[in-house]
Amino acid sequence: MSALYPGTNSPADVEAVEEIMRRGGRDLRERMARAEAYLERVAAESGMPLASHATATVVAGGKRLRPLLVMLAAESAGGAREGADGEQSLIRAAVAVELVHSATLVHDDLIDGAELRRGRPTVAAVAGRGAAIATGDLLFSRAFAELARNEDSEQLRALSDASSALAAGELLQREDAYASEIAVERYLERCRLKTAALFEATCRLGVLVAADGTGALAGALGAFAQRIGLAFQLLDDVLDVSGPAERTGKARGTDLLDGTVTLPLILARQRDERIASIDLARLAGPLEAEALCDAIAATGALEQARAQALAIVAEAKAMLPGLFAQRYDLLGLVADAVVERYC
Repeated sequence: MSALYPGTNSPADVEAVEEIMRRGGRDLRERMARAEAYLERVAAESGMPLASHATATVVAGGKRLRPLLVMLAAESAGGAREGADGEQSLIRAAVAVELVHSATLVHDDLIDGAELRRGRPTVAAVAGRGAAIATGDLLFSRAFAELARNEDSEQLRALSDASSALAAGELLQREDAYASEIAVERYLERCRLKTAALFEATCRLGVLVAADGTGALAGALGAFAQRIGLAFQLLDDVLDVSGPAERTGKARGTDLLDGTVTLPLILARQRDERIASIDLARLAGPLEAEALCDAIAATGALEQARAQALAIVAEAKAMLPGLFAQRYDLLGLVADAVVERYC
């Protein structure tokens, strides 16, 4: 089974990850398939009716970049420890990361009032606010329950630090909603908390469950993955403005309508006084949001934001050859896959 589900990702997504899987060989593909099956089993074992919502969330697919990073980081540190227990520890770590990610999606959809996620109805749209809260909480709790079975406090600390950062990032985003002025540094910190911290945890966990993992290597690969996650969020914010809707699954400017101040808007405000004077809270609907997107694009802000993201990816990739000899080429391909989806 691929790390991607056709129909929920662009052809570029599928092609990029398939190339990683091809180069990774049968062992990587089989491990990702085992992680996928285990992920679905954990969600299904939660008990009805929440199990159906949890299962629908995880089987909706996605790029599975986070479990893939866990696998590749582990491979760079000697692979899974010997025996069935070592292999299962790696699978549990990969699944725990994806469960946390899935939980955040359920809660984000609820906060944003989103009705669709990857073209499918969200839990909130299908079952209401209470079910969405409970489903997200369930996925969070199952993530830590699974990781706790690895009996390693450092692994738990890595995931709990990322989860705390996610919550802090969400609060910061709420605090900054509809703000008329936000510094680029504050925006980047929000991205680090809300997105990059979980990417960092993926590589930390991969190293910590590996045969030759060390704290130093976990920190080094964590720094690499944090940069990839930061670029991922910057490019996602570019895509919200650039579209098109058939590629993103949502109307252009959806984040702007929600009051989320992103890097393209911050940069455009610096370049155009008319854009700086626009109050996001007064946007009347999708048509006005799309007009604002056109105005932002006309300033060249998208190119500047994209260039900043690409520079971050290049910085991350430049770290890899000096860190370790094994599998850094595949981690580099993950970085390229992030870029290729948006550029």
